[in-house]
Amino acid sequence: INLEIEANKITAFIGPSGCGKSTLLKVVAGVMKPTKGKVLVGGNICPMIELGAGFDLDLNARENIYLNGAVMGYSKDFIDSKYQEIVDFSELHDFLEVPVRNFSSGMIARLAFSVATIVEPEILIVDEILSVGDLNFQKNSFQFTTDIFSEKNRGLPEKSENKMRSLISGGTTVLYVSHSIESIKSLCDKVVWLEHGKVIQVGTAEKVCAAYYESQIGK
Repeated sequence: INLEIEANKITAFIGPSGCGKSTLLKVVAGVMKPTKGKVLVGGNICPMIELGAGFDLDLNARENIYLNGAVMGYSKDFIDSKYQEIVDFSELHDFLEVPVRNFSSGMIARLAFSVATIVEPEILIVDEILSVGDLNFQKNSFQFTTDIFSEKNRGLPEKSENKMRSLISGGTTVLYVSHSIESIKSLCDKVVWLEHGKVIQVGTAEKVCAAYYESQIGK
């Protein structure tokens, strides 16, 4: 794969399951190293990939905030300054001393999302992880992934709307993976179609999504 992602644009990656979309984003995020070649990244990254993957299930929520923050490269002083903001956004005030293994998937998603979004990144990576969690979290997250970039967005609670708007304001570069063709067509400036770890087509959302859709009919 040989790609150059434009700054200040929303670029989507599409393709069937197993084609390499998530792996590619993990390589960009630094979670995985490429077998060959290199990735040059010009800016700090907020990776929304497998929320909660960096948690220690035996530690409580408070301890995991610091652990996950450290994994993401934040200093203890920085987490100290943002701790209350993280807790308030997650709305898990009553569960801070509870081991995360006792959390529901929705609670884990809320906690991880709150840690992941405490900074305004230059590069935001969204890998269709926002479908996890309880019904309200799924609803809010789905609305974010479908129309948060649109001025028509009025469905999100004000807190979530402001948080997500702050993440994509100021020229943030967004890498977006989704199986929802409609959301990609409505959100993205450019689309990269992958098959078996190779680039099939790169172009506008309308053009590439149409070609991909036609290729999948009858499969």
